[in-house]
Amino acid sequence: MTQSVSHTPWLVFTDLDGTLLDHDSYTWQPAAAWLARLAEAGVAVIPTTSKTREELLALRDELGLTETPFIAENGAVIGLPARWQHARLDRDPAAPDGLIVKTPSLDIGFIRRRLEVLRERLGVRFRGMRELSLDTLCELTSLSADKARQAQAREGSEPLLWDDDEAALARFRHALESDGLRLTRGGRFWHVMGAVDKGQSVRWLLDRYTALRGVRPASVGLGDGPNDVSLLEAVDHPILVRGKHEAVVDIAGGMTLYRTRQPGPEGWAEGIAEWWQTCMDATSEDKTPQEGTSR
Repeated sequence: MTQSVSHTPWLVFTDLDGTLLDHDSYTWQPAAAWLARLAEAGVAVIPTTSKTREELLALRDELGLTETPFIAENGAVIGLPARWQHARLDRDPAAPDGLIVKTPSLDIGFIRRRLEVLRERLGVRFRGMRELSLDTLCELTSLSADKARQAQAREGSEPLLWDDDEAALARFRHALESDGLRLTRGGRFWHVMGAVDKGQSVRWLLDRYTALRGVRPASVGLGDGPNDVSLLEAVDHPILVRGKHEAVVDIAGGMTLYRTRQPGPEGWAEGIAEWWQTCMDATSEDKTPQEGTSR
């Protein structure tokens, strides 16, 4: 792709766990220089994650992303700051921090009720995140107790630990689809939600940007896991960050996909550096920051 960063509006959609955040330590500092560079260039970085809204609210402050939208729970929740809201349709003076939240998925109560029915009807074995003790969840995720509680505050999806075999999983997936539900795999959990995914919410935000500003933005996407496939297939410049998992990530044939050599935030910085060098105007100076890249 030869479009210019300086003449084309760009949006960066990024997974968090295992991509911008280290899979084990959740650190993001190796990507800090590029986050600052993108902010300086006016390029919005949009978290696109399985995390919940509660998890993201504090993390957006830490990452300096409070002015950009977010996609949570694998596409089931979309958060819109003021500059991304329609003046007549979205604004809510009572909303905390002026943030409007869209929930294109099914309600979490319905999802949990159907999971209980299917578990009994099919005789399959799994544990929903809300069924896990706080100690177990902290052990599985390396999260603090407070952050683990935030992870359990679901609005449109339920993560599962699968305790059965592949044949049972296939039956379970088929039954979910008959109920209008979808099963997708993340780095640690399987996730059940309505008929939405990260890619659909990415396209929704691209359309929203176009409607508000009258120009179609170009897009970059970064992810490391199977639940990021729809995200990577929805953007102009997909970047597959090397994962610290054994899950297979199948991307549609024919796509030009950059695969990083490094995992986590180091790989994120590597991928962003590759995109910047590939897509920046040839006459632009200072193409890369001196820190935070792995090239």
